[in-house]
Amino acid sequence: MAIVALVGRPNVGKSALFNRMTQTRRAIVEDFEGVTRDRLYEVTDWNGREFTVVDTGGIWEDESETLLNMTREQTELAIGQADLIVLVVDGLAGVTSADDDVARILRRANKPVVVAVNKAESNRADVSDFYRLGLGEPLPISAIHGEGIGDLLDEIVRRLPDEESVEAEEAEAPVRIAIAGRPNVGKSSLLNWFSGEERTLVTPIAGTTRDVVDSLVLHEGRRYLFLDTAGLRRPNRIEEKLESKTVQRSLEAIRNADVVLMVLNAEEGISAQDQRIAGQIENHKKATVVILNKADRVRGTTMPVQARVRDELKFLPYASLVPTSAATGWHLDQLWPEIDRAYAAFTLRVPTHQINRVIDTAVHLNPPPSHKGRQLKVYYATQVAVRPPHIVLFVNDPELSHFSYERYLEHRLREAFDFHGSPIRLTLRARARTARE
Repeated sequence: MAIVALVGRPNVGKSALFNRMTQTRRAIVEDFEGVTRDRLYEVTDWNGREFTVVDTGGIWEDESETLLNMTREQTELAIGQADLIVLVVDGLAGVTSADDDVARILRRANKPVVVAVNKAESNRADVSDFYRLGLGEPLPISAIHGEGIGDLLDEIVRRLPDEESVEAEEAEAPVRIAIAGRPNVGKSSLLNWFSGEERTLVTPIAGTTRDVVDSLVLHEGRRYLFLDTAGLRRPNRIEEKLESKTVQRSLEAIRNADVVLMVLNAEEGISAQDQRIAGQIENHKKATVVILNKADRVRGTTMPVQARVRDELKFLPYASLVPTSAATGWHLDQLWPEIDRAYAAFTLRVPTHQINRVIDTAVHLNPPPSHKGRQLKVYYATQVAVRPPHIVLFVNDPELSHFSYERYLEHRLREAFDFHGSPIRLTLRARARTARE
């Protein structure tokens, strides 16, 4: 399904436009900057064409490690995923330097862009000034009053790639695999094995790899793009400016990956830094294979080590765990099937009727607990996105749900559709009377 991202500087009306286009009230609309901080996804349709709309936070020019910078990262992720971008600008304010900055980012993204000049109801705003952004004809709209929305949707649908090309592009793109872990756990040796050549320098010195190394590998007819990242160190050990940039590139590789191979040292067990790296993988909801490297150096069976790793990485329960030795080649042949299985789960789209059958059965076998005399009711469910699978449950009141019950439903979905290796994003949403079903 095609993805349309709404982007722009803060407080130009992106959330109001999101609500208008999707006929929902999911996005919070307030008259001050920075209300939206994460991405919101919603499936909508226009003239028979379905697509996913993404609401994003404003693109801030703050470069410090703050919440605003994180919001910018979320927006840039949405731009990378989008098939078409709607740049929302404020018609009353005119073109600002921040608009110019956002337009510059969009030109670099090389994606089709539609410029929506908001707050232009009853032709109050002169849209001609927005031609200078260099992104095509600006369309006047009013997200609050609904003016010009039909024309905007017509233009979006006209410029979206057809369904067949979207599916073909997803099928033809290489599987992006980030190899992540602490320094000197064997990441470069693994990349060399996957690629069948000495693609990266391998030494016993921690920190040899200074940048993200790309390696395109063809295996059994499928293309894989491996990203060997520099080892991620503890923040207080990042002293050199070069190494700081290296860590940022490593985190970027994780964000852009389909599958992350998290490499651990079997001799050393789980460290606090390993848990921080795993937390980054979980935060970005990536398909994951945990590699217990140097397992040949463990005396006796590796089962106790595997059990400890499972216990200490409880927030990655979906990841497979493979003990290996990059030095000797032991068990490396098991990695390809695990990567393929994790990627298949990460990109799996399940028909709505199948999801509802599983959810109905799960609720029948284990009804939700009551809270103050009220009980959660699940009306229906649908999958709205992949990478990772995002399933929305329409309910009477999301506040009646409990974390443990959501985990129960997630477990039943994972069991039914083999989401092994991939996280599942589960969202509960109140079913409004005006919501389209």
